[in-house]
Amino acid sequence: MAAPLIVEKGSLHAYRMYDVADEIDLQKALTLSKQAATRLKLQREGSQYLELPNPPVAFLLGERPIALKHGVVSVELVARLFDHGAISILLKIPIPPGTALADLVGACDDVYDNPAIDMLARSESEALCRNMAGALHRTHEWEGSESYHVLFVESFRGAAPGATEIVERENLARLLLGESSDKSLSAHERWDVTKHAYSYFTDDLVVVDFNSAFVYEPSGSHDIPDILEIANAQLLELRYYDAVLDRELARIYDEMDKKRGRFSSLFRSEYAELRRNVMVLMQEVAEFTERVENSLKIIGDFYLARVYRAAVRRFRIASWSASVDRKEALLAQIYDLLKGEVEHGRMLFLETTIVVLILAEIFMAVMKVVQ
Repeated sequence: MAAPLIVEKGSLHAYRMYDVADEIDLQKALTLSKQAATRLKLQREGSQYLELPNPPVAFLLGERPIALKHGVVSVELVARLFDHGAISILLKIPIPPGTALADLVGACDDVYDNPAIDMLARSESEALCRNMAGALHRTHEWEGSESYHVLFVESFRGAAPGATEIVERENLARLLLGESSDKSLSAHERWDVTKHAYSYFTDDLVVVDFNSAFVYEPSGSHDIPDILEIANAQLLELRYYDAVLDRELARIYDEMDKKRGRFSSLFRSEYAELRRNVMVLMQEVAEFTERVENSLKIIGDFYLARVYRAAVRRFRIASWSASVDRKEALLAQIYDLLKGEVEHGRMLFLETTIVVLILAEIFMAVMKVVQ
């Protein structure tokens, strides 16, 4: 039986992300900040193949106490603002040196669905929004959120294990799932959880799952967690706008149903204002998709780019993007339909006016004859 892997230096990162505005002016946020703030800059070799046109801004919020199952711990808080309207709150929970990797399953299970973490992160996000109100454009409240977790290990005690050795440990899948049951995971489940595993050197490793990731990075670089955070922020925005489009499409259908068959529609179109609203919504969605897609651009096939693509696949971002695209196409069809209705209303009004004028001419002619 292999000796247990003992963590010498590491932390558990808990991310909570919220959509708070249509757009955030990051430069203005920097000027409004009362805390130390930095722009994200990837440092690892090959990072030049990932372009950040408008790098998010990170704020150090200090330390806060939080109650976990094994006791109250002091966690470091970092907030990150994205120009597409998302705020990410990161809680860095220290791993006590000398902790066996397998013994962290209970801690992961506690952190993954911990209401105290959710409440603290939501509270910090709301406070930041108040302080940064001048940088937020068209704020809104959405109950939805996105959570993610990264088990970040910089060093193990003793001889450094290889990436293959770590992946083959069953407890790695249990860590990512937060599965504290005594039953053994099936071989297929272990494979499914750990199939997105990548290494650049033989002694580093990242394993990306849907709700969590394991990162072993002896260099101490945080580029991998930062990339996973960006991908989760993109997922959050797609989920938000998918919900917005669902709500707006339902409202548009209701409006069309209410206006259909009104007597006044014989003289003018009831859909002109609704058509304008649909056009504005289409423009907003187009601007949103452009901001999200431009938040990170891949300009080469290097290690960090492959990790990012793996995260995109694992988070099913393509499916959410396709859903938004379908609803955007449906909006375009509705716009064309309303445009046709408006034009039909105009033609009907012109034809009615012409008929009235002809009847008026006939009436005047008859009156002259009668006189």
